[in-house]
Amino acid sequence: MQCEERFFKTYHRDAKGISFSPYRICPIGAHSDHNLGKITGFAIDKGIHIAYSPKQNGVIELSSLQFPKRAQWHIREIGGKTGDWADYLRGATWALAKNHMLSVGLCGVIEGSLPIGGLSSSAAVILAFLDALCKVNGIALTPQGRIRTAFDAEKNYVGVNVGTLDQSCEVLSKKDHLLYLDCADDSYELIPTATNMKPYQIAIFFSGLEHSLAGSKYNMRVDELRAGVYALQAFAGMDYGKFHEANARSVPYETYQIYKDKLPEPWARRCEHWYTEFRRVEAGAEAWRRGDIEEYGRLSFESGWSSIHNWESGAPEQIKLYEIMRETPGIYGGRFSGAGFKGCCMALIDPAKADGVRERVEREYLTAFPEMKGKYSFHLCESADGLGETV
Repeated sequence: MQCEERFFKTYHRDAKGISFSPYRICPIGAHSDHNLGKITGFAIDKGIHIAYSPKQNGVIELSSLQFPKRAQWHIREIGGKTGDWADYLRGATWALAKNHMLSVGLCGVIEGSLPIGGLSSSAAVILAFLDALCKVNGIALTPQGRIRTAFDAEKNYVGVNVGTLDQSCEVLSKKDHLLYLDCADDSYELIPTATNMKPYQIAIFFSGLEHSLAGSKYNMRVDELRAGVYALQAFAGMDYGKFHEANARSVPYETYQIYKDKLPEPWARRCEHWYTEFRRVEAGAEAWRRGDIEEYGRLSFESGWSSIHNWESGAPEQIKLYEIMRETPGIYGGRFSGAGFKGCCMALIDPAKADGVRERVEREYLTAFPEMKGKYSFHLCESADGLGETV
């Protein structure tokens, strides 16, 4: 791997270890976890690698093959955000140090195996780094410990209003199984691919767009949903507390149906997405259990439509990719991957038609956006195991 080569070139010795975290996809369940919804997802066989060695003086020194400039801090003097790529890893150090004694730092080189945007590379790099930092400090984390620490870093240090979808997919997933997670209580099921299911692969279509999630409209969309929920609680005479504690899971669907016409349109659209997505996830899990990948794919396309029209995310490039996917033979279903303000679309496809899918989507997309030639890319992936426990 290139990260090992760069480590040797930089430090004139081999790395002591390699940590890895997979990327994830969420075909149904987008924009739901932050309000305690349900999700379905997979880890994929591409992700983040970190080649590292311990530093006994407590210094953390990191470089990335994807970003310029080396980042450095001390495990006991992390400081605040600086606005660079390493803020996620400062946050991981901060979150881990709250519950565990850190005495050893590390030097490392980070490598991502796919372009950045839409596959939760932020959660993946946090989890890969946490794995390395835990190992050099002799710390063992349970799967839920990994998820909680990575979530704390991204939400409370970096400041992105995420839920636990990304971290859960990257930790709990199992190859050839669908992760079905309830974010209200972290209960989950790994539903095996049925023997009668048609074969599938995971296709990733990178639009060529790059954007910062924390600086995008992501946080605003979450606040609009929460505002709608807060208003529904008031209309229904329900008890409610602080604004940031409001979540859609605490308001029944029937209550939403009664009072939804009282909501300002943006809030109503965000709520409509959340409540319909909740039902799509439940239906999707049952379709997967039956081995009905066509129905699961149809629901994923429907999820993508709701993200465009109700959540109102998606740059023109991503919306065009989604529209092309819907008209392309061999694609069971798909949607934006990630928040929909950057990056890529994902699809479940028939492996026998992969070449035709690749050729048609690329041709149609680059006809619409010729300036993305050289930036757009297509990748075929498989489902993969998540991280599990630290060892």
